[in-house]
Parts: sequence; C-alpha cells; structure tokens
Amino acid sequence: MTNIEINNIVFDSRKVEKGTVFIAQKGSNVDGHLFINKAIELGAIAVICEDLLEDKKQGVTYVQVPCVNSALAIMAANFYSNPSKKLPLVGVTGTNGKTTIASLLYQLFKKAGYKVGLLSTVKIMVDEIEFKATHTTPDSITINYYLDKMIHADVDYCFMEVSSHGIHQKRTAGLTFIGGVFTNLSHDHLDYHETFAAYRDVKKSFFDSLSKSAFALTNLDDKNGNFMLQNTKAKKKTYALTTIADYKAKILEKQFSGTLLKINETEVWTKLIGQFNASNLVAIFAVAELLGLEKLEILTIISQLENVSGRFESIISEGGVTAIIDYAHTPDALMNVLETINDIRKGSEKLIAVVGCGGDRDKAKRPKIAHIASQLSDQSILTSDNPRTENPQTIIDEMEMGIASENYKKTLSILDRRQAIKTACKFSERGDIILIAGKGHENYQEINGVRSHFDDLEEVKICFNQLKNN
Repeated sequence: MTNIEINNIVFDSRKVEKGTVFIAQKGSNVDGHLFINKAIELGAIAVICEDLLEDKKQGVTYVQVPCVNSALAIMAANFYSNPSKKLPLVGVTGTNGKTTIASLLYQLFKKAGYKVGLLSTVKIMVDEIEFKATHTTPDSITINYYLDKMIHADVDYCFMEVSSHGIHQKRTAGLTFIGGVFTNLSHDHLDYHETFAAYRDVKKSFFDSLSKSAFALTNLDDKNGNFMLQNTKAKKKTYALTTIADYKAKILEKQFSGTLLKINETEVWTKLIGQFNASNLVAIFAVAELLGLEKLEILTIISQLENVSGRFESIISEGGVTAIIDYAHTPDALMNVLETINDIRKGSEKLIAVVGCGGDRDKAKRPKIAHIASQLSDQSILTSDNPRTENPQTIIDEMEMGIASENYKKTLSILDRRQAIKTACKFSERGDIILIAGKGHENYQEINGVRSHFDDLEEVKICFNQLKNN
C-alpha cells in the first residue's frame, strides 16, 4: 500500500477540505456512506468505510474496515500522537455522579497546585481555559484534539466523564486510562441500550479494557459495583458508605449549609450536601490518594470544594425561601435529592418539586419520576424539560400515569416551564424549599429542534425579585 500524506480527519462531509481523510460513519439517523462522493468532490483523498462503493474514484484511497467507529478512534489518537499515553487520564462512568466527581477532581487538583484538564458534560477545561461542551463524552477526534491541547499546555492530569453512549460508539477506544471510577447504575438510556443488562455490560466493558497498570475504583454500595471489577486487569479498589471497602465514609452531621463526614477515620466538614455527595467525596478522596496526594492535603482541600454548577445548587430569597437547582433526570437521582432534602428539613416547611422529562428519550422512566416527585414532596408540579421533537403534553400525560391516587390533589401539570417555576415561587412561604430538577446547568430549552435560552437559576432569581418588589 502506498503511503499518502493527510491534513485532517473528519466524519462530517461538510468539513472536508483538500487532503482530508473522510470517515463514513453509520449514525443512528444518517449513514456517512451516502456522502462519500460529496467528500471526494470537496477534496478528500482517502475514505474509511465499512461498505465499499462499486464506483470508486481514481486517485482516492479506500480502506474497508469492520468497524468505522473503532477505526476513527484509533486514527484520531494516532493523528494527535496518542496524547492519552503522555497525560494521566482518569475516566468516570455510571448513571449518576459522573459530572460531580470529574469536576470536583478538577477543583481538587487545581487547588493542590497542578495544571488540570476536564472533559465533562458542563464544560471542557484545558487548565484555566474553558471551552463549550456539546456531549458528555465527545467524539474521538474532539477528545484527542483537546487532550493534545492539554499536552501543549503542560497539563498534569485530566479527568473525563465516560458515558455509556461514548463507550458503545467506541469514542473512547484508542485512549489510555490510568484509572476508571464506577459510581452507580440505575434506570437510564434504555431507549438506546434497550435492556438494563445491555446498559450494565457496556459500562463494564470500560473496566475490562483497563490495563494492569491502571486502577479500577468501584462503589460497593451499588449492587453492580463488584460486577464491574470482574475480568478487569486493573488494580481493584473499592469505596462505600454502608459496606466494608478500601475507602469508607460516614455521615456524622447534615445541614443545608454542609455535611460533617468521617473519611477513613478522619473527620472533615464539606459544603456539599447529601448522601450522594458523601459518596462522590469518598470517591474523589480515593482517586486523589491513588494518584499520590497525601491524606491530610486531600481532606483540607475537600473542605474547600464548591458545588458543581446545577448540582444541588441553592439560592435563598430575601423572603427566606430556598430554591435548589439540580440536574436529577433519572428516578434514582431524583429520589436521592428529594430524600436528602426531606432528611435535612425540620418538617414544618413545604417542599415543592418542579420536574419534567426530556422528549425523544427513555419513556419508561417518565411515570417513575412523577411518582417519586409526588410521593416525596408536599406539592409537585409536572412541566416540560427539553421536549425536543415530542409533544410536551404527551410527555406530561405519560408522567401522570405514575401518580398514586392519594397524590393527585397535591400535583399540578403546567406545560410552560417558566410558568411552572413562577407558580412554585408563588406557592412558597418563608422557610419553604423549591426543588427544580432535570436541567441543572443547562442554559437552553430544546423545542422542535430549536434551542432557546432558558436557565432554571435565572428564572428563579427573576421570580424571587418579582415577589420581593410586590
């Protein structure tokens, strides 16, 4: 085979320029093979595909592979000189907690004096330079592009969210991880994976791929924790709140201002709230220690860590009402947040929950989310999340199917999310708590394929100001 010099790798034919390799991906909606000739017209000199065209063009190199996604991942890593082999990369996977753990590790190592990279749902950080994130786990080219930027910025460590979609679509193939973290597994993404077992097995494949020089850290409080460690060659480590583990935490005191924890027999006060955050904190403690930081330094920094944007983020009105913004969009995550609030509140305050479900996503969780919201709050308001291409009323109708008869009277359905938040604020009195769940850090709402600016925290601030001035 003749060697050819290439300038770039792309899988979007619209981005092809002269000297480009075009990767013909078979997506869920579009087959890249349909755009091979267009890519060649724009200057592609090589094509990577699973199905060869009968009418091949002269002067173009065609390479047929069994899996284009795997080939893309390996090519992207090679194109950028395999940056993950030069930069310690830790991946965090699980249903809930990925963003929090990766973001807190970024914070912790920054405070410890290191240059740090972050690839997360919320944002991408190359040390102190921020870039917009579009996916929990970006495509292979984007991942390696930013890892390469981190190498040139002399970054010491990178922490990365690893989604089930990313693993299944081979976006993380070709990367070298020095560690993997498993948080938990609950009902999510079954519209994509179809069965819970398939979803679980995709997560497990990430740990199966770790090398013997890496570590595999898993949450033993989750029944799937030990399963993730089966067959992995990596060094096995565990953490837990309720089970014997290598890294153990216990909640000693909890308030809305923070939590007193004991981590491996040493007490530490943290600004983060709830059992789920206690679990996240013992995980980051474990990762930091496995990466060589001293115990006292880690605990000192943990006491200084701030909440991640849109994760149990709170604001208090002048009238004494607390609003909590949280990304909880799975039944398990919503239950964790509501149970945390109920566990801390004194009992006389009302808890008002505003919840919705996204369109074009797993429909099975809709009635479960409404059931949990109506069961664990004094007043629940069902509303739109990101309807995408679905009818928002249909989504709410499907949510309502999960409401128990005894909870009908304390449940409202308000299609417009802005109006739902306003209603929750109007219902509230001094001391009450409003939970606005589902969107968290997102600053948009997607309706019929169009994204319009919408930020739950901004909406609450506007409502609080209006109530103050009335």
